[in-house]
Amino acid sequence: MSGPDETDDLLVGILESVTTIAMVGASAKPARPSHRVMGFLLDRGYQVFPVNPGLEGREIHGQKVYASLSDVPAPCDMVDVFRNSNAAGDVCLQAANLADEKGFKVVWMQLGVENEAGAKVAREAGLVVVQNRCPLIEIERLKL
Repeated sequence: MSGPDETDDLLVGILESVTTIAMVGASAKPARPSHRVMGFLLDRGYQVFPVNPGLEGREIHGQKVYASLSDVPAPCDMVDVFRNSNAAGDVCLQAANLADEKGFKVVWMQLGVENEAGAKVAREAGLVVVQNRCPLIEIERLKL
């Protein structure tokens, strides 16, 4: 769960150092939060690789969609998880297993998404974990 370890200083450090993001659960539907957040992050200068097996090969916001984290063609600093809390555990495990190969440093679970078992696996692999927060909201709140 989100807690005292997720200080504003930690969040600022993440949001100011991350440049590339793999967004798991990205949606092509404009009404979905992931669609809005992806557009916002792109507008802020982040490079975002959408990950959604059902949309593989299509584009969201002009970015090619990949089926899985292992398919993302470039190193990414952060995995942004737009999946439900149960599915987030598997995403954390994948991120932990691919961290060295893909350069993952952070697993960020969106609002309403928390998975302590997955977070523990990711932390044990050396990743920083943020749960139940939205980077769009945090960027605006912290005035970044």
